[in-house]
Amino acid sequence: QRQQAWLASLSPRLLGVGLALFAVLALGAPLWVRLIGPGLDAEAHAEAAANLRWLAACAPGLVMHGLFSIPLQARQRFVLPGLGSLLFNLPPVLYLFIRGSASDSGELAMSFFAGSVLMCLPLLAPVWSFGWRPWQVTGDKLAGRELLGRIGPLLASNVASQGLALLERLIASYLGEGAVTWVNLARKLINLPLIALMSLNQVLLGMMSGEQGQQRLALLRRGLDAATLLSLPAALGLIGASPVLIHLLMPTQSADGPLPALLAWFATPLVFGAWNAMLARYAYASGDTRLPLRCELLGSGVNALLLVLLPYFLGLPGIALAALGGVIVTNLLLMQRQQLLGQLGWPLQWGLSAVLLGFAAVILHPLQNDGWQLGLSTVTAALVLGGLAGWFKPWKQ
Repeated sequence: QRQQAWLASLSPRLLGVGLALFAVLALGAPLWVRLIGPGLDAEAHAEAAANLRWLAACAPGLVMHGLFSIPLQARQRFVLPGLGSLLFNLPPVLYLFIRGSASDSGELAMSFFAGSVLMCLPLLAPVWSFGWRPWQVTGDKLAGRELLGRIGPLLASNVASQGLALLERLIASYLGEGAVTWVNLARKLINLPLIALMSLNQVLLGMMSGEQGQQRLALLRRGLDAATLLSLPAALGLIGASPVLIHLLMPTQSADGPLPALLAWFATPLVFGAWNAMLARYAYASGDTRLPLRCELLGSGVNALLLVLLPYFLGLPGIALAALGGVIVTNLLLMQRQQLLGQLGWPLQWGLSAVLLGFAAVILHPLQNDGWQLGLSTVTAALVLGGLAGWFKPWKQ
């Protein structure tokens, strides 16, 4: 009954938020395009503004998908919410596959709008069975205030992350021509392994929200083990094979350039950052979104301070090391503030991670033969994955 009132109260409000976002983006499309692409000619500017209006129309669907996913994830039903990303991207992918080189940017933008509608459709039947009715617009009067209080710190954390990314690019711009491009490319490549971790985070949050005390702590331990299982082999493989990966993915880039080493350095925070997301969701599961924000802000402050200092002495690797410093500080703060330092096996896992990543950097990364480098890095990552799976046994309850 309370969940029905909660959905009835929030659905019109969040739909209004989505429509407001659409209005702001669509009505101001010429201004936004001019700010983002000041060098566009008149024809390209008009085309980009028209496309932005269609993309802005995705906002209501994305917001409502997020709302409808909450009651399903609270019941530990993750498949339908997880289909959202697939369904959102399905129309544009099919459009590009069918039209190929004859595709039009305006029609492509429309296909994204179709995806935003499609991703909501599978969720309508479940939320209907939970008691949601689109014509019921009154319910829990405090739901909106509660949601704002919980989501406010998350939005602030996102703003801080974006500000840190901007500072990172600003520092890179002083390190020579092309440095910003190198940092952007390395960041995008590092984001690929994070896709699986994001799904794991959502599943873990849904499971922990339904538990208390030692049961929740046990789920956190399993989640941290799974995060290490996914992130450590990926980081090891990226460090060991980064030169050949850059050559295969971007043949125009030289393996002797700065990008392979930068990618290897950026792979290091991947392991520790995976723990941060899990530890933050441990706090979210108890309804506390402020504690992770405070820890992340302190860690971001350390990252910003190191960004000012390290690149001056170390160049581009200093940016990655600054990120690593911020991630480690955030990690330790999240454990310390939640009294978890003595309850988790972080010293052993961190030590093992340092040894294996050091091995990849010293032995695998300098190899000159592309075949040997890719083969040995792949085999080593697979062995580490198998060894960790045998140690953690994630299939056991």
